[in-house]
Amino acid sequence: MIGNKGLLSEIEKFARENRTPSEIVFGTSGWRGEIGTDYTFNNLRIVTAAIIEMFRSNDLRVMQAMGVRDFEEIRKRGVIVGHDNRFLGPEFSMAVIGLLQNAGIKTWYAGEAATPEFSAGIEILKAACAINLTPSHNPANYAGFKFNPSDGGPAGSEITTKIEEIANRMMHEAATPPPVKPDNVEKADLSALYIDYLRKQKTIDLDRIRKFIAEADCTICIDNVHGSTRGRVQRILGNTPKISYLRTEDDYLFGGVAPEPSEKNMAGVEKILAESSAVLKLGVIMDPDGDRIRFSDGATQIAMNYFGALALHFLHVHKKFNGVAAKSVGTSNLVNAVAEKLGIPIKETRVGFKNFRPYLLASSGERAIAAFEESDGISGYNHTLEKDALFGLLLAIEMMATTGKNLSVYLREIMDEFGHFYPDRSGISVERSLAGEPLIRKLSVIAGKYSKGASLTIGGHQRIVKDVIAVDGTKLVFDDGSWLMIRPSGTEPKVRFYIEARTEEGKKAVFETAERITKEALEI
Repeated sequence: MIGNKGLLSEIEKFARENRTPSEIVFGTSGWRGEIGTDYTFNNLRIVTAAIIEMFRSNDLRVMQAMGVRDFEEIRKRGVIVGHDNRFLGPEFSMAVIGLLQNAGIKTWYAGEAATPEFSAGIEILKAACAINLTPSHNPANYAGFKFNPSDGGPAGSEITTKIEEIANRMMHEAATPPPVKPDNVEKADLSALYIDYLRKQKTIDLDRIRKFIAEADCTICIDNVHGSTRGRVQRILGNTPKISYLRTEDDYLFGGVAPEPSEKNMAGVEKILAESSAVLKLGVIMDPDGDRIRFSDGATQIAMNYFGALALHFLHVHKKFNGVAAKSVGTSNLVNAVAEKLGIPIKETRVGFKNFRPYLLASSGERAIAAFEESDGISGYNHTLEKDALFGLLLAIEMMATTGKNLSVYLREIMDEFGHFYPDRSGISVERSLAGEPLIRKLSVIAGKYSKGASLTIGGHQRIVKDVIAVDGTKLVFDDGSWLMIRPSGTEPKVRFYIEARTEEGKKAVFETAERITKEALEI
């Protein structure tokens, strides 16, 4: 039987020797691929070369999206390159840096760093962009490539479409640039720059948080899942026995688990909290690149659907920030109820954190107080354009420091005041021939059939469609505040359901309705 070291050695061999081209697709958060199969040194150099060609083209649309004038400005301002804790991260980074330096572009090497640190580093260093080699929460056999322009946010389609176009042409032409060894690699301490950024932005009160931890009867447990967030909180808050850390050692295989902030993966955190006699408890799990987070206080696990509503309420009521609430369309409407009662406008966007850019960059009146999506990502007022698990953690601690309450108590009070909401998600598979545009066309009839004012039966009750939101699939909001959203997968032959009921027991009926409506549309 081959051991872990032998397995990694074989994977590295494939990554270095495999010359098979791959189709380059930048999804909602970059290009991802299996190490040694489609994510190889050969294909990584092609993607890097495509980016350099894009820079040199001085395409006006691309330059505007990047926030620079031309290639000369990019060359001088430079590119930050780094990685999460994945296998071959340093070696992949050097392959990228070598090509950038060969093109006369200034570079910084960040080493292992978290996604939000790249965003903060871009702003502090005034870099032109960053290349972050991470597949986020994907399994251990994956690597990835995130590109952030000069505002620090996820790259928009103006940039990623151009990279795809050039890279796939190069793949077809087998135009792989030879490897270039980097020279005089300048390092950037993104963790230190991130702390500077926090103090500059003043959204999080670090002094208050430190005082709370020192004086309160509290315990905090952080599961880093062997990821790049390890060591970050110690640098931000200092070493204290009140904070315990799980899974901080090197493990390229993540102990055999999917490294995501899931309910199942919270078991270690909840064990630590259960063993503590502290009055105030907080446990979190963060994914390997530090852009997703899930919470618990030992009594209740709190997913982002709920935490986002707490964040909006806290930042507006307790910290007096004004602006809008930005959420992806598949996110719980608890935040809508909070926002409506507090007089805060709601902005619902397509899935993908890059769609929050207008609200995170807006002037104070239209700036997002909180911006979050149900897939565990959040940012907030005057903070990074990337989702940030470290921000979520610090915000949760400050909530406890200010309210003197555990998160589940705070959430219960919010739901008692603004209403109870029970979100969930599921989906069904469809024939592979339907994937993509054919599936989109078939499902597009739903919005027309179930227009505003339409009536349908859900769990034996007549419901009226109060609103129809068609920014990403079709979302039907009903008169009792429940809703369902039907959205085709962009990459798989699947239809995804996002639903919300007003009781836990009512979720089944809403799911059944979503499935019925979908099957009716597919038969047309």
